[in-house]
Amino acid sequence: MTPADGGGCVACGLAGGAVPLPGGTLLRTPHWTVEHCVGPLGVGTLIVKPLRHITGVHEMSAGEGAGLGPLLACVTSGLRTVVGEGCEQVYVCLWSHAGRVPGHLHFVVQPARTSDIDRHGGAYGPALQAAMFAEGAEPEPGAVEEFCGRMRRVLGEGSAI
Repeated sequence: MTPADGGGCVACGLAGGAVPLPGGTLLRTPHWTVEHCVGPLGVGTLIVKPLRHITGVHEMSAGEGAGLGPLLACVTSGLRTVVGEGCEQVYVCLWSHAGRVPGHLHFVVQPARTSDIDRHGGAYGPALQAAMFAEGAEPEPGAVEEFCGRMRRVLGEGSAI
């Protein structure tokens, strides 16, 4: 599968333009892309994923592996800057399952906002993510676009990747 055609993979389709991507691509390196998450994890939740379709860390090339740490550090720092006050933590977690089948590897980079934690009865970590999925509230497209514009500027200003 390639990002250009999607090959049946939603993550590849989003990266290649075959599937509409709210907010567009925020940052692209030779091996990775950063996008806003589609789904109910809130405005500001980002996805860091390899351009190449892989289903596990064990499949990463040396170049993919070498670029991952600096990229995650850059993205989490930028996210804290854009979200600002009320961001208690930035979660970074690996996801690669869909329907219990390994799928396109991606890292979810999510601001843990006090307002989200409070709205979900004090849930944090995986419990917060589960509560947000159960609620099913997807962000407004305009809010995603506005957030992505701010995030893109911050990533562009401080990116040494």
